Amino acid sequence: MVLKSASTNDISVYQISGTNVSKSLPDWLERKRKRSLKNDVDYQNRVELIQDFEFSESSNKIKVTRDGQYAMATGTYKPQIHVYDFSNLSLKFERHTDTENVDFLILSDDWTKSVHLQNDRSIEFQNRGGRDHKLRIPKFGRSLAYDDVSCDLYVGASGDEIYRLNLEQGRFMKPFQIENDRGVNSVDVNTTHGLFSAGLEDGTVEFWDPRAKQRIIKLQIAEAKESGSEISCVKFANNSLNFACGTSDGLTMIYDLRTSHPLITKDQGYGFGIKKIIWLEESGNENMNLILTSDKKIAKIWNRDNGKPYAAMEPSVDINDIEHVQGSGMFLMANESIPMHTYYIPQLGPSPRWCSFLDNITEELEEKPSDTVYSNYKFLTKQDVAKLGISHLIGTNVLRAYMHGYFIDNELYDKVNLIANPNSVAEEREREIRRRIEKERESRIRSTGAFTNTKIKVNKEYVGHLQSKLGSEAAEGVVNDDRFKEMFEDPRFQINEESHDYKQLNPVASSLAGPKPLTAAEESDEERMAMRNKNGANDSDSGSDSDSDSETEEKEKELARQKLKEQLKQKQEKKKRERAEAAQYMSKMKSINKNDELSLDGERNKVVSFGKQAKLQGESSKVRKEQKANTRIRKNAIGEGEITFIPTKKTAKMAFEDQEENSERRGKAKQVVDGRRRASKNVFRGM
Repeated sequence: MVLKSASTNDISVYQISGTNVSKSLPDWLERKRKRSLKNDVDYQNRVELIQDFEFSESSNKIKVTRDGQYAMATGTYKPQIHVYDFSNLSLKFERHTDTENVDFLILSDDWTKSVHLQNDRSIEFQNRGGRDHKLRIPKFGRSLAYDDVSCDLYVGASGDEIYRLNLEQGRFMKPFQIENDRGVNSVDVNTTHGLFSAGLEDGTVEFWDPRAKQRIIKLQIAEAKESGSEISCVKFANNSLNFACGTSDGLTMIYDLRTSHPLITKDQGYGFGIKKIIWLEESGNENMNLILTSDKKIAKIWNRDNGKPYAAMEPSVDINDIEHVQGSGMFLMANESIPMHTYYIPQLGPSPRWCSFLDNITEELEEKPSDTVYSNYKFLTKQDVAKLGISHLIGTNVLRAYMHGYFIDNELYDKVNLIANPNSVAEEREREIRRRIEKERESRIRSTGAFTNTKIKVNKEYVGHLQSKLGSEAAEGVVNDDRFKEMFEDPRFQINEESHDYKQLNPVASSLAGPKPLTAAEESDEERMAMRNKNGANDSDSGSDSDSDSETEEKEKELARQKLKEQLKQKQEKKKRERAEAAQYMSKMKSINKNDELSLDGERNKVVSFGKQAKLQGESSKVRKEQKANTRIRKNAIGEGEITFIPTKKTAKMAFEDQEENSERRGKAKQVVDGRRRASKNVFRGM
């Protein structure tokens, strides 16, 4: 099973369904092409998490019910509503509507009650049987929010009013009047204290108290005011204190309701408006400081305390909406393509109960991680982009925003870099030459498969010896060990291979390194010859010229060399003779006849007649002859031996002795009672 995955900061993001992931076909086509599909690798390795998880053209919005058993999605074309049953992993039903959906809310814990804002200024109420009621509003709606306490439905529209519809009374209430007529892009209600917020098109956020029916404060977003952007999304956190809003140019600000200054500002990177903000703060989850922000290109998860990136989901099509499955690491995405996308991040939580098999699949994939998605791209920071002069390409398909920078195609980067830095080719060539030289130096002291460690400054030959003897992993462990690392970094620990101790401990290496040194006896002989030559030179005439002295010294040295060679030759010949004598002695074998006289020794201790002795002696001599003929023992000087024999039957010697004894008795012998216990009464009487 193969899943498309991307890894960032050791966080794996798996794409379960969507474009370029799995190959699915209609049922009638599967039956028709059953044989040919057996050889289709993509079709056999597909993962179809939810059957018919798609729309005929594109999907607009998607939401999961509060009980976590169903998902409702809207899309086109034709405008329709899909409800998916997670327990059966399939489409439960679909409904068609008159117009395209803009936004919708699920009012009940399951799918049975929902309200839909359509793009023809109408609001539809759907129940179990279908459309229950339909009404219209004066202006085109943009966003919906619902207050469970007061049963008020808030509708943000393009005018200067926020419409309120009370579902308990079944009538419109007095709308909230905003200060400008440019419209409201997003509305939200805090579930804890009921505070209502509205993100306006003029770059401000208004907060209203539904109980007092009046505006509390108007928040001026400095970043939006400077750039002239709009507030595209607002979202309250469940802790009743934090609030987040997104602008139309890709900025996300997190506020504390007790201050007007943002705690942190995060740039999405593409320059597109923020479409969805999700606070990932489930109870009992260790990732309570994470937040998700999404525009039409990418959905990013980052730390809301310091802005550090955590993970990202970037499909190949534009994003319309994203929904988090509570209590898990799964995300459902509505987008501008036929199949809807499903992502799974194991580090955020386990897979939902209705698809627990995903954990087994991802665990197998973790053992064999796939290559990174951006293998053909080069990463650039904002400073690199400005240095290359391609800042105007931000937001296009050329620069793909990722984390704190951008990805650019390698070929395009080479062209842009050559234009911006004409000398970059020469610099790159010098760096490549330097790198190859360093690599060649490393190969001189390390065998194939050697590990690279720039901290090794001394004893590189010894590291190569350890690697050939213990293996690369063990040698690397020794080098990186804190107890021995100074041995490979400090020059004071350099091994002197020319020292006498090193040569004594490594005789093989010293013999391979150069000629064999002289023994102690040979050195003493050479010293005596040198002393004699020196004494003779002192006794000679000091008035001779320098030429004659040099000739004499050369002759003496030549004589000393010849004498030394003769001594070595004699020693070698002596060793050869000793080896030949030992081999000749070892090859000599001698035969030893073993006389088995055990039977005669036993008979000598007995008093037998002369005829019987003669008979036994004849039999023993016969046995010895047979053993001599059938058994042979050969030994050598070392102690090794060889025995050769022919197995024979054992003679009935004991039976013969018993027969002789019985023949001598000739009758019943006297009963032996000594040492036995007697029970007669006469014993006690002393008789």
